[in-house]
Amino acid sequence: MRFLVRMIRYGILGFGLHAVRRLMPGFALARDSRVTALSRRDIQQARASAAEYSIPHAFDAPADLCRSPEVDAIFVATADCSHLQDVLLAIECGKPVLCEKPMGMNSAECRQMVETAHRANLLLGVAQVFRFEHSIAAMRKRVAAGQIGAPVFARAEFSYPARSHPRKWLTNSKIAAGGPIADVGVHCVDALRYILNDEIVRVTASGRSDQDSGDVEAAGVLSLEFARGTLGSVLVSTRVEYRTPLEIVGETGTLRAEDGLSVDRPIELELRRAGSVVETETVSNGDAYALQVDTFTAAIEGRREFPAPGEEGWQNQEILGAAYRSLKGGKAEAVPLVAKNR
Repeated sequence: MRFLVRMIRYGILGFGLHAVRRLMPGFALARDSRVTALSRRDIQQARASAAEYSIPHAFDAPADLCRSPEVDAIFVATADCSHLQDVLLAIECGKPVLCEKPMGMNSAECRQMVETAHRANLLLGVAQVFRFEHSIAAMRKRVAAGQIGAPVFARAEFSYPARSHPRKWLTNSKIAAGGPIADVGVHCVDALRYILNDEIVRVTASGRSDQDSGDVEAAGVLSLEFARGTLGSVLVSTRVEYRTPLEIVGETGTLRAEDGLSVDRPIELELRRAGSVVETETVSNGDAYALQVDTFTAAIEGRREFPAPGEEGWQNQEILGAAYRSLKGGKAEAVPLVAKNR
């Protein structure tokens, strides 16, 4: 069957640092997706950003953007606390919506988004961009092919220095879903779930705060138990240099990438056996953001499924919720499983 491919026009709600650093370079590489509108709280700033990036339409009211006949789909890139209202607004206006991670402030918000989208028969996706990395795809394929045997351990770290980060709201729990556990830990748990094609059923967490972390954590460690027996660990911090090592240890081998969750430089994936590197594969993830939006476009048009539907964002939020309960209560917490293909 042949599909007539058309360009899908996106409106970005919350055109800030992430849109400038990641989304717009991604759209520049995309084949079937382009940005035709943006919104910022200040109309003068919105118009300035639109002029800088040659975006035809600028708004200061999210509702005006969502209702625009020049917009086919919405990309929600606002602060965490605004995701629920923005996703529901997009759905109310009849637009499919791709929402940044973490999808909500808690799992109840995510459930509301998913169920509302289903009732409206509209596509809802979560922007877990690392599902579109070639390095993650290669690891998933190699694990599924049995190249390392049954996975025993799975490790991921995501750290970056944030004391002077432009997103000042990251330390405010009324605006952010959490500290680095929510901000980048969600990338780690999603990547491990995706590579292993398995679900996390129990989480134990510990963390620390400091004088600059507001009312959220500055660093955290998650111990994960997967349904098929793999044990995982996630380390996150906003106090050390940028690091994203990723490792899957199996009974007969190990897969490792020093910068496994990076889009900024080529990644060397190593397959190790008996203490030696037996194979290497170098991949680039520079087109991950473009693949994310073009895949969402293809899903809108019915040409393929989107690999990160809203249910995946909801499941990740259940894991984050369990982690924060463990952080507060000091004991392991079970993770509720979200029904798929609802």
